[in-house]
Amino acid sequence: NNEMATKNLLLLLLSLFLTLNLVTAQLSRNFYAGSCPNVEQIVRNAVQQKIQQTFTTIPATLRLYFHDCFVNGCDASVMIASTDNNKAEKDHPDNLSLAGDGFDTVIKAKQALDAVANCRNKVSCADILTIATRDVVNLAGGPRYEVELGRRDGLSSTADSVEGKLPHPTDNVNQLTSLFAKNGLSRKDMIALSGAHTLGFAHCKLVFNRIYNFNSTTQVDPTVNKDYVAALQGSCPRNVDPSVAINMDPTTPRQFDNVYYQNLQQGKGLFTSDQDLFTDSRSKPIVNLWASNAKLFNQDFVNSMIKLGRVGVKTGRNGNIRRDCGAFN
Repeated sequence: NNEMATKNLLLLLLSLFLTLNLVTAQLSRNFYAGSCPNVEQIVRNAVQQKIQQTFTTIPATLRLYFHDCFVNGCDASVMIASTDNNKAEKDHPDNLSLAGDGFDTVIKAKQALDAVANCRNKVSCADILTIATRDVVNLAGGPRYEVELGRRDGLSSTADSVEGKLPHPTDNVNQLTSLFAKNGLSRKDMIALSGAHTLGFAHCKLVFNRIYNFNSTTQVDPTVNKDYVAALQGSCPRNVDPSVAINMDPTTPRQFDNVYYQNLQQGKGLFTSDQDLFTDSRSKPIVNLWASNAKLFNQDFVNSMIKLGRVGVKTGRNGNIRRDCGAFN
């Protein structure tokens, strides 16, 4: 009887396991074990080389991944170039500021894979971008986590599909929460993934409103730390070229860490969408928790990144494996 019970339990566990696997759309950690076993090492080497050439590789790749996954899921559709008869995602105004180094990282990693006979045209651009994103987080001093693989590349990319899908610097917690919810991500995921702003930079034009013309009563957003206002006005004087770059994290801009949350506690969030995480009583406790516990933040960030990687995944005939990450083929 015991044997029977054990068998039934195993069957139940097996069916649960299979159901869970279906939920993640057949993604698995060892998806390329048979076709391209060294895929992760090959991509990491390419990413490391690229970082040695320019640090921008790190924030640019991370941001590219977000912008890809939030529009039609993680399917590398953001990489497609526009043609005469199709204006692609990357040419929507919200994507024009994506740095070329992110795209180039995926292209370089793809070239490295194509140089290995058994890997040529076996790995999707979507999976390459997923692996590269994990690597840049880790190489900037962040946690290393196992990635799920098996995504196909998307078969469509239009500028129109981007509208209203990406967060904006002026968004508040309500707007951010509903945007993330559309992708099956919780408010906690949203606050964790905002922590990616521990890296990278923004352009002066996106902060002018907070330091010069906030509203009819006050020129400066009262939630901004006074010293930080002075520093921002120094970096972004009124008549400056609006495309001048400023660090998202003024304290440790090249380090993946929890200092982003400590900055928010001091009124040093660059965007309204950053600072509002501390201003809003619903998100403030989590900001305080992660500001004081780097290990916990790293764990929660990893969990949210893995969830992000499952958004809108294409498998089987819903996608393909592109020979050129910038074109449908």
